Amino acid sequence: MDCHSIGWRRHALERMFERNITRAQVKQVLKSGMIIETYRDDQPFPSKLIYALVDEVPLHVVVAQDTMTAECYVVTAYIPDTAHFESDLITRIKI
Repeated sequence: MDCHSIGWRRHALERMFERNITRAQVKQVLKSGMIIETYRDDQPFPSKLIYALVDEVPLHVVVAQDTMTAECYVVTAYIPDTAHFESDLITRIKI
């Protein structure tokens, strides 16, 4: 994902700390990850769910992007689980 700069939401930083996910890992997801879901109606900016394997750990990052400035805002980051995703950790389980 092409981000001009990255803004870190307080919620994201708190969750990252709780989950032992570093800013460097999140930046790697943004740089090399695969967009697996898009949320065009999110406000104030559309957001995306991005997946990447970083340091052999699967990570999901939700990021919103201001299309005018290309600034990205990290909303949350987590390690996906098979309670919510198929074994590929990419495909969301349909309920």
